[in-house]
Amino acid sequence: MAKKEEKEAIANPASLGLAAFGLTTVVLSLFNADILPVAGAAVVVPLAMAYGGTGQFLAGMWEFKKGNTFGATAFSSFGTFWWFYALLNWSIGAGLISLGEYASVALAAALAAWGLFTFYMWIASFKINHAVWAVFLTLWITFFLLSAGEFYPIIKLAGGYIGLLCGLIALYTSAAIVINETFGKTVVPVGKPLL
Repeated sequence: MAKKEEKEAIANPASLGLAAFGLTTVVLSLFNADILPVAGAAVVVPLAMAYGGTGQFLAGMWEFKKGNTFGATAFSSFGTFWWFYALLNWSIGAGLISLGEYASVALAAALAAWGLFTFYMWIASFKINHAVWAVFLTLWITFFLLSAGEFYPIIKLAGGYIGLLCGLIALYTSAAIVINETFGKTVVPVGKPLL
């Protein structure tokens, strides 16, 4: 008789992906909002590579395994966003590349492109829950504010504060997943899908 195949159990990777995203976003946003002195912002580069990037990318791969297109696309994409961020800042700091006089235009274009991606992911998030919807709402706003902030510093400051809110919502959502799944019931609410 053939051995019956056991279905491989896999934990919910969204808790890791949201925590990696949320924590890294909170730390970066503290600098973008001028809450922490910009001189310390270099701490974000290894954090972005190690936790924001790698943690989310792994969560995205596990979401593929679970058959979750939304989670796989979101976590894999934002994991690689953090790798991009870390590599860009490291390369500039090491003198390997220079964006020159067009730095603001180049960065604004990249941030706006991420804002566009995040906007259509936000539309899809209407079918997830209130918490995930709020993460994507505040994130696409953050990207567009940071894009405009390349030309107007006060707008970058606003992007920092909205980014801080976004990161905190993501950490809340991660905590809800961990706590609710550990207790086997809803302890921390995330809300129902909006559609």
